[in-house]
Amino acid sequence: MRQKLNLITLGTDDFQKSLDFYEKGLGWKKSDKSMDGLALFDLDGIILALHPRHELVDDTTLTYQPTTFSGLTISHNTKSEKEVDEILEKVAKLGATIVKPAQKVYWGGYSGYFKDLDGYLFEVAYNPFWKLDENDNIKL
Repeated sequence: MRQKLNLITLGTDDFQKSLDFYEKGLGWKKSDKSMDGLALFDLDGIILALHPRHELVDDTTLTYQPTTFSGLTISHNTKSEKEVDEILEKVAKLGATIVKPAQKVYWGGYSGYFKDLDGYLFEVAYNPFWKLDENDNIKL
């Protein structure tokens, strides 16, 4: 298997409400390849998809079991500590739950966590040791 991920799909409880969070709230642009019940956001090399949770459950043949923390985070890296604060303030106004306010962290950066409307855990982080290129891709 190639060392590449192409698509992350988040199951949503209220598809339209979740779509509004990302599209209208965060200002993300939905792809014209999206369709009823499937919103696609091009993240420059990886696609984030929103799909009704009950349909995703059926497709996987598994049973949905909510958890406090599954051991998975989705991270958005910023260019400054100020940007971390601004994003966390914005998502809180959009209805996200701030799990951990932004703060200096053990690895030398600055980050905080929020759960989106469906409970997915996002880290918003500034890492002074990683640079972002002109397309906001991390350069290791």
